[in-house]
Amino acid sequence: MMTSIDRRQFLVATAATAAVPASAASGGGVTATWATLAAAWRCPDWFRDAKFGIWAHWSAQCVPEQGDWYGRLMYQQGHPIYDHHRRTYGHPADTGFMEIEHRWRAEAWDPAYLVRRYKAAGARYFVALACHHDNLDTFASRHHAWNTTRVGPKRDIVGTWERIVRAEGLRFGVSNHASHAWHWWQTAYGYDPEGPRAGERYDAFRLTAAQGKGLWWEGLDPQELYTGANMAAPAGLANIAAMNAWHDAHDGKWLETVPPRNPAFAAKWLLRQNELVDRYRPDLVYFDDFGLPFGQIGLDAVAHYYAGAIAAQGRADVVLTAKQLDPLQRRAITEDIERGWSDRLRPEPWQTCTCIGDWHYNRARFEQKSYVPAKQVIQRLVDTVAKNGNLLLSIPVRGDGTIDSEEEHILDGITSWMRTNGEAAIHGSRPWTVYGEGPTVVAGGMFSEGAVRFVPQDVRFTVTAGALHAILLEWPETPVTVTALAGRRVDRATLADGRPVAVRPVAGGLELTLPGARAGEMVPVVRLDGPGLA
Repeated sequence: MMTSIDRRQFLVATAATAAVPASAASGGGVTATWATLAAAWRCPDWFRDAKFGIWAHWSAQCVPEQGDWYGRLMYQQGHPIYDHHRRTYGHPADTGFMEIEHRWRAEAWDPAYLVRRYKAAGARYFVALACHHDNLDTFASRHHAWNTTRVGPKRDIVGTWERIVRAEGLRFGVSNHASHAWHWWQTAYGYDPEGPRAGERYDAFRLTAAQGKGLWWEGLDPQELYTGANMAAPAGLANIAAMNAWHDAHDGKWLETVPPRNPAFAAKWLLRQNELVDRYRPDLVYFDDFGLPFGQIGLDAVAHYYAGAIAAQGRADVVLTAKQLDPLQRRAITEDIERGWSDRLRPEPWQTCTCIGDWHYNRARFEQKSYVPAKQVIQRLVDTVAKNGNLLLSIPVRGDGTIDSEEEHILDGITSWMRTNGEAAIHGSRPWTVYGEGPTVVAGGMFSEGAVRFVPQDVRFTVTAGALHAILLEWPETPVTVTALAGRRVDRATLADGRPVAVRPVAGGLELTLPGARAGEMVPVVRLDGPGLA
């Protein structure tokens, strides 16, 4: 077992294992490739056993309580978010998003309470947002002055989460969404195309470090936050659509490659990412990217992360997730399906990330009670686990650091179900020979979650400790025939509390007759014992 390793040693060793050439890099290094990473890593058992994580997708964009992408949309005249910003904070030429970063105080944040709450709900890992598209690091970053030790909460948010999460015995993760900031912030360099202030540039275009003297942001350069390179866009573009088109033509739209007009941003991103994993040693890193960000730079970031884990633990016992991966990439990192289902039992472990509301806190969700209810969360969890996946669930946090009463109610429902069924059928489970059956079809892929209405005939299977579990996604009022159990011998069938479930062979399957649901019960788990079932 290795006790120490650097990136070069790691790459030399894995390049040989992967039977790929060790490409010479400057300084005698070796180039990280998908093949070298695949040779060095396998999905750790802790992740396969955990099944359920909770995410605090929390940043300054939660302060206005208007939902997702506030920082980008507040600069688009005609958008409801722009209108809200003008009414509440002022014109974006006068009060830009950096002022919202300043208003993020986290004054009521009780991370110890939240982590205990999430642990009780059955989460085995917790993920903290380390930097979103707004480009503010929520940790003590040496490479990026715009971080929460200097701005807003004046605290190391990631470090605080990490200490508490580990004290509770949970695995700790971080999410990094910053790779898109260089494009995301282009709207902040625009202006109103019409009206009394038409043509007046928004704050990102006109602010410099020198202008902060005597103000709260003295010593900080706004161009570092807003990424600076967008200032190269020519003046005179008629509107936001024209500016978007110009940037798309010059830099590409949401590309995972180094922005050709801003390579320094990508180089600095790597420094920030490497410091994040070196400082906090997360068990999981979530990249909000298709494949990896910035080509070779992204590969270098993964190699650095894995090498650090090997140095600390003797093996790369960590998980890094990204989206829309090919078969080789799925051997090197874990695929995440954002707000989507899988339509099949996957051979490799995977994750879906979703939220009970908007990613960033939206007060309207609370007022209209439009969050995803606990039963739908459990249905999603069960379907995912049966298909060899994990569910990472975001519970939106207000800017002040609290969650609302409706979210508490949803957590109560999740906690109740997981207390009864989590250890039996979810945690530590593995898929059966088939994931399940039923008439309800779920579409696979990202952003496919939509409205899915399950029926009692929708059954999912998991295996734990030698027992097979048939999980019905709705509680049946009449007998249900499970075709996958045709010809199988079942000696005993019970619910988690020991209530018996009547079983009898019928043509084409095994008929299950459950007792009636008690108040608050949902998504029944039937434990099946018999020779060869598991």
